[in-house]
Amino acid sequence: MDVTDAVAASRQRVVGFADVIRIPLRRWRIVLATTAAVALAVLGYLFFFPATYQATTVVVLRPVVTDPFTYPSSGADRVINMTAENGVAMGNDVIDTTARILNRDPDEVRGALTVEVPTGGQVLRFQYGDDAQDQAVTGANAAAQTYLRVREAIYQQQRSSLLLSYDSTIRQVNDQRKAAQKELPSLDSSTDTVPPRTQAMLDQVGALNDQVAQLANQRAKIASADLSPGSITAAARAPLPSSHDAGLLYVVGGVLGGALLGMVAAHAREALDRRIRSLDQAADLIGVPALGVVRSAGRRSEAAAAADARYVSLAILKWIDRHPDRPLVLLSGRDDEGRSTVSGNLAAALAEAGQRVWLAAPPESHDALRKILDAAQKRTPPRSRPGGVTGGETPAEPRLNGSPAGDRIGSGPRPALTVPRVSGPAGRTALAGAETRTDDPEATLVIEAPRTPVVVPPAGNRPAGVPVGAGEVTVCPLDDHPTEGVVVVDAPPSDTDERGVRAAQSGVAVLVVARDRTRNRELTRLVDRLRSAGAQTVGFVLTGGRGA
Repeated sequence: MDVTDAVAASRQRVVGFADVIRIPLRRWRIVLATTAAVALAVLGYLFFFPATYQATTVVVLRPVVTDPFTYPSSGADRVINMTAENGVAMGNDVIDTTARILNRDPDEVRGALTVEVPTGGQVLRFQYGDDAQDQAVTGANAAAQTYLRVREAIYQQQRSSLLLSYDSTIRQVNDQRKAAQKELPSLDSSTDTVPPRTQAMLDQVGALNDQVAQLANQRAKIASADLSPGSITAAARAPLPSSHDAGLLYVVGGVLGGALLGMVAAHAREALDRRIRSLDQAADLIGVPALGVVRSAGRRSEAAAAADARYVSLAILKWIDRHPDRPLVLLSGRDDEGRSTVSGNLAAALAEAGQRVWLAAPPESHDALRKILDAAQKRTPPRSRPGGVTGGETPAEPRLNGSPAGDRIGSGPRPALTVPRVSGPAGRTALAGAETRTDDPEATLVIEAPRTPVVVPPAGNRPAGVPVGAGEVTVCPLDDHPTEGVVVVDAPPSDTDERGVRAAQSGVAVLVVARDRTRNRELTRLVDRLRSAGAQTVGFVLTGGRGA
């Protein structure tokens, strides 16, 4: 392979918009398998996994205030730290208590319980999932109630500590006040003036009295505060939605999702598996022009494949005219690329043009080739040949250059070969290279071109030909075909048999490439084998690929 072929082989094919649809349609098995796998997974989930019930309990939190009936100050309704409240809701106290109520393991409860905190709000949503509807309802409500009790117990501990602090401070102030009162001197009621020292002590006692009153007032407010952290506004209750309620929607989603994954897998397989997609791509790899395109031969497209082969035969006839008596070898890398279809229809097309064609093929291909020839015979019935010889007969035609004159390109009625009559010895006439005695004294000697007798096998060993149009196609074994005349070789796949490449050394090769089936590396390997063997490649034929 030269540099140009190497560059062409490594060139990436551009995927257009049409390929987005065409590739999944061509690789429908991958799409179908992926879709079926995802759909079966969804059905397995619905049938083999129990339904899960999700219960939700909503708790609204509020800050603890001493007077709930007064208008709160700015920001008082947003003083709750929701991150801390979420931590308390998922704490060990709530989990352990809920697990005791449900008779479950704490780890199971922690895995089934979820607490949601909406952004910008003071709301906690306790969600509990379980296979039983009653257990789900009980779990959500128990978790919410346990959280409120735990949070209230925390507030009570904080209040108790604060009240103890106030009581201690009040006792200290009372002790100071009592000590100050003991130091007050007795006042003489007959005098109107109070000594400064006494007045100062009186002021100190009054200040201590005011301090005690303020502390007692603050303690009373704290003692009377409502410590409830919030309330349950929406308790969980049956009936609850389950995970199987939208089963049909899950199946539809699984089918659509599987189809999408299948399309992605098809495109991925397309990127990894590089195959021949067009004539230009095959021409870049092979380096020879295309002889034509033969569509896939199916139940309804046999006539189309035969018509395509007739156009290919027009290009082949030009080569046969320039290179007579050289076999035409049709080669492919594998046996599923439509080679036999092209060989049979090409031989039939050459026979329609008036050629006597020998179609050599392995024994396993004879039945398929005869079916193609029988179909061609029905489409183009045999016609009479010149001289009243039908297509089914084998006349003893003269051979030119070792082949019958009728088997040459452009065969048909040729003008008789005339030579001047030359007088010779009396009683002798030369005819066809032999001497014949006669008693006619006026006999003349006639010289004609030597005739080569047609070598016809015995009747028992002669293969039966199939007359098609003005010609005839004879199917013969691959290793026992004539060395002269129009010979079409349906070679076995080159990956497993080298006889096709060997036959192409003495003839010419026509490569059969299947669209969407032949891989780039397989075609490149076949071209390299032909070049290494010194075989000539006249062109290639692109088949329809699928079904060919």
